[in-house]
Amino acid sequence: MSRSLTIVGFLCALALSVPTGEAAPLAQGENISASKNENSSFLTVDEALALCFPKCTITRGTQYLSPKEVKQVAKLSGSKSISRIAHPYQAHDAQGMLVGTAWFDSHRVRSKRETLMIAADPAGKILRVEVLAFAEPRQYQPPAKWYGQLKGQVLSPKLSLKGKVRNMAGATLTARATVQAARRALALQQVLGARNLPPADSGIPK
Repeated sequence: MSRSLTIVGFLCALALSVPTGEAAPLAQGENISASKNENSSFLTVDEALALCFPKCTITRGTQYLSPKEVKQVAKLSGSKSISRIAHPYQAHDAQGMLVGTAWFDSHRVRSKRETLMIAADPAGKILRVEVLAFAEPRQYQPPAKWYGQLKGQVLSPKLSLKGKVRNMAGATLTARATVQAARRALALQQVLGARNLPPADSGIPK
């Protein structure tokens, strides 16, 4: 009898350890696995970074936002929920110069997850947006050309569906979520980058 109970207990534990097949949504700034399903048409983290920053050295950092910085990012981006932990992926060229920073943002579109890479140059101008995961039905995902219109955009009121970003008929919620993610990434870069600026009254030329 004890042996039977042991076997049953083992099988139950094994069943609990098997993933259910649907990943839980990632918090903004949370680390993302670089693995890819064989049947997936999406890029991995490494592939997206290499596509945007060829021949660059990529360094993943961890930044902890203060409560004040969280409020700043929320105000700048127009998002209510901002994580206190951010993971910027900085790309440096062979001479050690900063080429740009990539931010990975996972969020819900309707009820399922989308993960985007938003890469920006040191001045805060979007270089590229790539989709790494999209669990909603594919008819709700805009074509690559739509994401391409975000290239060159900066954090301003014009970065919106009522500004310079065209809406996508039949995929309005995806379009809105994408713009919000882009605004969060640029807001994070702006707020975290301000840490390295000299104080306003320092007398040091900017």
